[in-house]
Amino acid sequence: MKPAPLKEVIKKQYLMCAKDPAYFMKKYCMVQHPMKGKVPFHLYEYQEKSLKTFEDHRFNIILKARQLGLSTLTAGYSLWMMTFHSDKNILVIATKQDTAKNLVTKVRVMHANLPSWLKQKCTEDNKLSLRYNNGSQIKAVSSGEDSGRSEALSLLILDEAAFIDKIEPIWAAASQTLSTGGQCIALSTPNGVGNWFHKTWVGAEDGTNDWNWIRLHWNLHPERNDEWRKEQDKLLGPSLAAQECDCDFITSGQTVVDGVILEEYRQTHTQDPLEKRGIDSNFWVWQPPNYTKEYVLSADVGRGDSADYSAFHIMDVESMEQVAEYKGKISTKDFGNLLVNTATEYNNALLVVENNNIGWAAIQQVIDRGYDRLFYTSKDLQYVDVENQLTNRYRVQDRNMVPGFSMTMKTRPLVIAKLEEYFREKSVIVRSNRLIDELFVFIYNNNKAEAMQGYNDDLVMSFAICLWVRDTALRLRQEGIDLQKKTLGNIASQMLPQTPTNENSSWEMDVNGEKENLEWLLN
Repeated sequence: MKPAPLKEVIKKQYLMCAKDPAYFMKKYCMVQHPMKGKVPFHLYEYQEKSLKTFEDHRFNIILKARQLGLSTLTAGYSLWMMTFHSDKNILVIATKQDTAKNLVTKVRVMHANLPSWLKQKCTEDNKLSLRYNNGSQIKAVSSGEDSGRSEALSLLILDEAAFIDKIEPIWAAASQTLSTGGQCIALSTPNGVGNWFHKTWVGAEDGTNDWNWIRLHWNLHPERNDEWRKEQDKLLGPSLAAQECDCDFITSGQTVVDGVILEEYRQTHTQDPLEKRGIDSNFWVWQPPNYTKEYVLSADVGRGDSADYSAFHIMDVESMEQVAEYKGKISTKDFGNLLVNTATEYNNALLVVENNNIGWAAIQQVIDRGYDRLFYTSKDLQYVDVENQLTNRYRVQDRNMVPGFSMTMKTRPLVIAKLEEYFREKSVIVRSNRLIDELFVFIYNNNKAEAMQGYNDDLVMSFAICLWVRDTALRLRQEGIDLQKKTLGNIASQMLPQTPTNENSSWEMDVNGEKENLEWLLN
């Protein structure tokens, strides 16, 4: 049988590649192996299945274990789209430019090793971009709020999406450029709970958004077994291995409070509020005031603009149960009035307001209103003056005391440590899902405890202050009360009739050193 002419063979192969991206990659794409150099791209079964979903769905979110070759697969899909389609605009966004550049590099390596009859002519070829004569291109950028804004995108790739700073405004901007039918692939290992990647993933699993979810566990790789997994525990530690291999959101990230504990709190403690007050319904109440209880109200004051929130918590001092919470955008004057009104309602609660720059405006409103249970801080941060801080009449003129709570470089780590301790020991009762959400994105960043980039920690910090005050000033006060009770009890015990020793002395007691019969009290 006479072989088909070369042109016919090439044409047939071209059509097969254009029709099937998996065939194109397996047959003609080369990848850079760290040990073997350039090798053919042999797709595993899970990679082919993932590739099929790329074609069938516009929005794909991939929760993956480490080193499964999904970035390489995405690079191959991008090259296929550029090769067989004109005017395709592909953008890669990652938290660092080098990370985004790595994916473009994979595309460039594949392109460079294509046979001549498949290779498109380039008009631009550098470390950050590759542009074809047919108008298709791919380029890499680092994360920024303007990333992807004003570009009509055919495909947006969010590489290691869980780690991208300010990804919510990035997605808000970029998603508009996909409105004409563009696709998005967001892939990542987990990085804590409550961030955009996690919430999008949960929504995809629940079917409450338009994303198609793909979960790729470590054991899908045919060359990995239980021994490999055990080795990862040794190399990475159990927590990081669970994140990188098992796709475990809860144990992932460097959260200040252990994610497992937070999830337990969410399942066992959090409740819908009994009441949501205010025009914005942001004042949540779980328990109304009880006149027999004592409360502390701690507040973090925001600027009141679009980027900042004011927040407060109310806690039952004895039970350490959260009974109310507020988080909203409000002017400092209005917030000061809200604090006074709410603290008054809750039995004249001890009012603790962080006295940062903007906090003074709210504190001044509290002072102007004459609220006399405002917490004062000693300028000597090693000293807690319970009498000055908890009496109903403060000596404002005392220059050693300042109104409000002073958060400094010295006090902040102590306050954060106390927050973590209370949650670790599970000795505080939290009702708010909003607070738990913030705690899931409250992480150690270069050894500093703060919210992930693009998120808030207003509820976290006001709650941490609440716990700190309760554990210092209020505990000291309680010790004073207990001492008073003990003293009074000792005095009373000396004045009451003693336990009778016999029938005749049952109503005798020692009064000023003399025995006195008190039977006359019965007449």
